Amino acid sequence: MSDETPGATAAPRAQPHLPWSGEPTRADKWCWGLIAAMGIYGLAMIPLRPYLLGLSTTLLALVTGSSIALVDIGAGIRDGSQPWWWALLLVATLQVAKFDAIYFWAGRLWGHGLIEVMAGRSKRAARGTARAVAIAERWAIPGVFVSWFLPFIPTAAIIVVAGAAKMRWRTFLAVDLLAALLNRAVYLYLGYAIGEPAKRLIDEIARWSTYISIALIVVIVVPSVIRSSTEAARQARAEADGAAASPVAGTPAADDERG
Repeated sequence: MSDETPGATAAPRAQPHLPWSGEPTRADKWCWGLIAAMGIYGLAMIPLRPYLLGLSTTLLALVTGSSIALVDIGAGIRDGSQPWWWALLLVATLQVAKFDAIYFWAGRLWGHGLIEVMAGRSKRAARGTARAVAIAERWAIPGVFVSWFLPFIPTAAIIVVAGAAKMRWRTFLAVDLLAALLNRAVYLYLGYAIGEPAKRLIDEIARWSTYISIALIVVIVVPSVIRSSTEAARQARAEADGAAASPVAGTPAADDERG
């Protein structure tokens, strides 16, 4: 992986919250739209995951590639209830890696522009992103692979840097999917090794899944509503203060302004 990236020499961005410079191209709009859709999908899946867990761990694995679902499936291999475990493993692999190609494309389009946007969210995000960039720039292809097994490292940032460095599409997809497959296989084996105790624990969690989903919806929705209400009230006060301070027709101040 080359140390030079398009983002390193790119012109300053007019809008820091956007990763491109100048007028966006069609590719910029498409890629940015896909990233926005990913964000909406991720938000929707927060309460949906516990709900799916309550329905079926097989369904959860098919829809999300969830690690907890694979632990349960691995435990099911021992009692013969999961004869199609290998197919579930493959689908789960594709599910957990399904958005990686978009981040890789974003890296090829914008270089470090998206990295700067990601790092600008908070000091914590900046630290995590800096660690990810250091790993990607030092280790290149192995960096993409090991990112699947490193906690607290934003894998998306590593993938973006890989794209910015113009890693080949075939190389990236091969390494990324292989790492995803091995990562999911670890959870599958963990469930197989633990066996029945793992199934009992997951079944117990599933019993409370509906309540967990409701709680997560409340946690997501209520702060959002409060923020929106607060912002609306603040804006209304600002408009009211502005109206009170502005000259009104017929007053001496207004007559003076009209000359």
